[in-house]
Amino acid sequence: MQNYLFVHFRETTSPEGEQVHFAVSRDGFHWQALNGGKPVLWAYYGDHGVRDMTVIRDKKTGKFHIFATDLSLSFGMRGKYSHSWHNCCTKGSKDLGHWVSDDLVHWSEEEMVTLGDADCGCVWAPDVIYDKEQDDYVLHWSCCHKSNHFGPMGIYYNRTKDFIHYTAPQCLYRKEEGMGGCIDSAMYEEDGKYFLFIKSDKTPNRVMLLQGDHVTGPFTVVENFSQSMLSVQEGVYEAPTAVKLDDGRWALFIDYYGVQGAGQGYVPFLANKLSEGRFARSDESFSFPYGFKHGTILTITEEECDRMLAHNWQNVPDGRWG
Repeated sequence: MQNYLFVHFRETTSPEGEQVHFAVSRDGFHWQALNGGKPVLWAYYGDHGVRDMTVIRDKKTGKFHIFATDLSLSFGMRGKYSHSWHNCCTKGSKDLGHWVSDDLVHWSEEEMVTLGDADCGCVWAPDVIYDKEQDDYVLHWSCCHKSNHFGPMGIYYNRTKDFIHYTAPQCLYRKEEGMGGCIDSAMYEEDGKYFLFIKSDKTPNRVMLLQGDHVTGPFTVVENFSQSMLSVQEGVYEAPTAVKLDDGRWALFIDYYGVQGAGQGYVPFLANKLSEGRFARSDESFSFPYGFKHGTILTITEEECDRMLAHNWQNVPDGRWG
């Protein structure tokens, strides 16, 4: 039976929210925060805060990798970015925070990985997927770009075989001109097809699902999913992340940001198959200790889950001493 790790951040006004948090689950439905809901990893470099985490297990080495947006609104929004999201987008970091582990409990210190180039704005919201056609990993992320005068955002990507060397960024997906931008990509394989969730900021202002035959597309819209999202309020959900459960169903979580503070967090949906695209809201089936913010779920073994639950996370260095 597979167990689950949820890597995420928390929506707080203090810097400790914008750090790496862990929660685990035996069944994918009921979640338990580690370290009492406090950070398990701290960002000591870049903006000294991280958001929008993703986690993956390297098929070749067995090592675990976490990547995260290098951004602290607690520290930077009032000063560095002058209370401006536009400044965050255009003047923010071209790096991602990166941690590595052999066992999920002992992690490397944060390193900064530069993925954006001079034509990119801030590198946001990473996700990573194995590409079996090229036997490498595609690390994809959101940014505004010089090619459209730093207008509506799109999804870009780098390739890597070893999580040390990365190719130059290329465009993965951008909406047609006049249709708005997109952010928060998350990709999964099902029956040899690739399914890409994105948050669209216009036409529609909702989460979308795309399908392609290859990791890098081209992609077409899954219309059944768009229909299933019509019951979900526009403009207040983002950061889709999904996992295939033990019973074969897919759980999709989308992050509600329609209120200030603690009311934010993931809302769950269930579907039999990604290709069918019919997701039903399922709040009553899931329980969370608090509102998890933009993260990713990794399937882990029962032994790995036991190890994480037994570990003394209070030994993690407090960010104030970094």
